[in-house]
Amino acid sequence: MARMSKREPQEWKDCESGMADQNDGHVESFLSDNCPPMGIYETLYAFHDTFGSFMGTEGTHPWSQGFPLTTPLEKFGGPSLPSSVEVTPEDRFYPKAWGHPALREAIVEYYNSEYGSSITPENVMVFAGGRPGIYTVMAFLKEHVNVSIGNIEWPAYLDILEQTNTEHQIVPFTKENNFHPSNAEYYNRESLDKNICLMPVISNPQNPSGQTRSGEELRELMEMAEQPGNGILLDEAYEMFHSPSVSGIQYVQDLDNSNVFIAGACTKGLQSPGIRIGWIVASKTNIETMANYSSFGMGGVSHPSQHYAVKLLEPNRVKQARKAVEQHYTWQRERYGKAFEEMGLGVYTGNGGFYHWLELPEGMTSDELNKRLFKRGAAILCASDCDMARPHSKDPSYVTPYERFFRFSFGPLLPETFESDIQLFKEVFEDYMLDMQGGLI
Repeated sequence: MARMSKREPQEWKDCESGMADQNDGHVESFLSDNCPPMGIYETLYAFHDTFGSFMGTEGTHPWSQGFPLTTPLEKFGGPSLPSSVEVTPEDRFYPKAWGHPALREAIVEYYNSEYGSSITPENVMVFAGGRPGIYTVMAFLKEHVNVSIGNIEWPAYLDILEQTNTEHQIVPFTKENNFHPSNAEYYNRESLDKNICLMPVISNPQNPSGQTRSGEELRELMEMAEQPGNGILLDEAYEMFHSPSVSGIQYVQDLDNSNVFIAGACTKGLQSPGIRIGWIVASKTNIETMANYSSFGMGGVSHPSQHYAVKLLEPNRVKQARKAVEQHYTWQRERYGKAFEEMGLGVYTGNGGFYHWLELPEGMTSDELNKRLFKRGAAILCASDCDMARPHSKDPSYVTPYERFFRFSFGPLLPETFESDIQLFKEVFEDYMLDMQGGLI
């Protein structure tokens, strides 16, 4: 029987063009080129090319990296991290598409006990990290659903939106609004058709700025998200890096009758990015859709990793971890922030996350600063990589309005490296300043 094709005539022409290319000795790839490396990885490649070692190895200063310490936070009484899990014969079977029942129950217990929610295991879908969960939500959005997203956000969001062909609009992030737009700006429908549904994508606490929605502001946001025609994808990877920890789930009134999606993970607060465990909390209907996808498109998540996550989420342990994470990173945020202010940098950091959002003086650029840091084994994340308005094609003519801004990560930094971190940064910064003032650049 002949196989039917849904290809349009133009697609046939494209294939014919590819065949012509082969006649010229060039074989055209069958895969889309709409998949560039994320900005942070480009920084890593450039760092290795310049310094000769990968960022994070001994002798480097991983200020561009978005991961936490993976050792106990002993100064503030943090708990030990599990050293092993038992793998049984049953664990060698295929995993359930929506996640291991024990882990889903542990996630439910965590949210319901810590935030007073009333979710059930049917509201939870487990992924191999938070990123695949976010990608899956974007991939299955209907055509009449638009995303609104802040001008400055986690670099991968733009690539996900582009690769999934998701319509999106930009919410301004400026010094004037302190890089913290109002909730209403995310639900601005002035330029949209009345039939369009709107779903903001927001990281909270925000990456890279650390600006956080909490209390009544977060309550208002979730109320807006539950209104007809609205939804939200709230990325809570940095949930514990705020005092107190914060989650939108505590303000959700009717999860099963909403398009609220909350992304969580073991990556940050539970200090285990390498086990690759994340989850989405959403309505039963939306979870079912994602589970159906997982059954053929992902095949579930490793049982040993899920068992490890269950240990991380043991109630007494997680209470101890939350307290230590809040105290340790508040302390780090404050002392690094004070040092940057004393150097004369603009500090626009909020009170969450483990990044500083910084501005260089007039005439300097974060790209040039980064090149100089590379030579000393250090790196930052330039704000241009976080710019959601940047062309996906990396158009060289595009000039980001954030060329003087950058993200400094204190997430993976040991307490004892503070003095050497600040000394190195200060030396490079001041040398750059002197060269600029002397007309050498």
